[in-house]
Amino acid sequence: QVQLVESGGGLVQAGGSLRLSCAASGRTFSNYAMGWFRQAPGKEREYVARISRSGATTIYADSVKGRFTISRDNAKNTVYLQMNSLKPEDTAVYYCAAGPVGSAGPVGYNYWGQGTQVTVSS
Repeated sequence: QVQLVESGGGLVQAGGSLRLSCAASGRTFSNYAMGWFRQAPGKEREYVARISRSGATTIYADSVKGRFTISRDNAKNTVYLQMNSLKPEDTAVYYCAAGPVGSAGPVGYNYWGQGTQVTVSS
């Protein structure tokens, strides 16, 4: 089992920045690819970004490319999502997820956090 706990969400004005963290415990963190997803009210869960087990490869959704950066620190068992130039449409609950290889869809992940709310005001 892998337990994931997100933090760092909050209320920010459009154009501002937030940094989300996801702390993992349980099995060896570096054995898992990590992903960030988000879900706005009334919408399906949406892929945001993912990072390989070593951190060498990162892939972003078009909607966040150039504004968000995913990174990980395997020594600290933590994955991050730096979000810059935030827009009201980025408002959602953000979830981190862990899986053996990761993917652009939820099916590639075995473990999920509880989520952290991000609200961007206009």
